[in-house]
Amino acid sequence: MNQHIKDDCIFCKLAHGKIPAASIYEDDDFKVILDASPASRGHSIILPKTHADNIFELPDEYCEKIFKVAKRCGAAIKNAFGYDGLNVLQNNGEAAGQTVFHLHVHLIPRNEDDGITIKYVPNTNKDDDEIKETVEKIKALM
Repeated sequence: MNQHIKDDCIFCKLAHGKIPAASIYEDDDFKVILDASPASRGHSIILPKTHADNIFELPDEYCEKIFKVAKRCGAAIKNAFGYDGLNVLQNNGEAAGQTVFHLHVHLIPRNEDDGITIKYVPNTNKDDDEIKETVEKIKALM
């Protein structure tokens, strides 16, 4: 696939081997490395070798392939240490918790009661009119 590299991007440098990293997988389009600040042993990040700030800028062919990489590497990480589960996490924009603006996917292995918190608090206010309006607004932009 066609690759765009941003010279001042640390994740571009990591993905292309310009900065050493503990790599667990690599192909023509992705490099998967252990996270420098892991939440658990084996916590890794998938780095596309093409620069895209977020999922909205990532070419479709990369979007199609990245979950295959996540499945393959995630299974190996989970099974290597007998973890109970695995979070596959990807943030887009500062408000969503993104801190490095090169799309990356976290593979965070988990055990019951491991103390790792990835918090989601559902909105329990359900208004039928609001739900209908929400569906209509989203569909209009697809």
